[in-house]
Amino acid sequence: MGVFTYSDESTSVIPPPRLFKALVLEADTLIPKIAPQSVKSAEIVEGDGGVGTIKKISFGEGSHYSYVKHQIDGLDKDNFVYNYSLVEGDALSDKVEKISYEIKLVASADGGSVIKSTSNYHTKGDVEIKEEDVKAGKEKATGLFKLIENYLVANPDACN
Repeated sequence: MGVFTYSDESTSVIPPPRLFKALVLEADTLIPKIAPQSVKSAEIVEGDGGVGTIKKISFGEGSHYSYVKHQIDGLDKDNFVYNYSLVEGDALSDKVEKISYEIKLVASADGGSVIKSTSNYHTKGDVEIKEEDVKAGKEKATGLFKLIENYLVANPDACN
């Protein structure tokens, strides 16, 4: 098994506490509400919402995939760090055993956030992951992130 790591950094006008609440703590209800074409539903299938919990995310009609399961590996609400792994679903190919993610939000000087993300692709055998394949998935995630950010800007009372 090999591990391919991809790191990225982006910014948001939304401060870390509010952004973390939207992206992590309230994502299961917020995302299906504002982007039903992307995510139809998210439900806990095992656990209590903390570390070890497994969630099933069902995608909308326009998606290439039907569902994935995430396992929560770490949740630090005070430091705005979230770790989870994609452990099942049709988004995992026959080349990838799992994908582990870490998202960390840091306050930026302008009052917004710096979003630091790291993805670790755990491959089966000695399969290589191409960076352009990772970037394609990242572009879809960025589109969803922009929908969430725009929703928060347009709805200043949401996720406070």
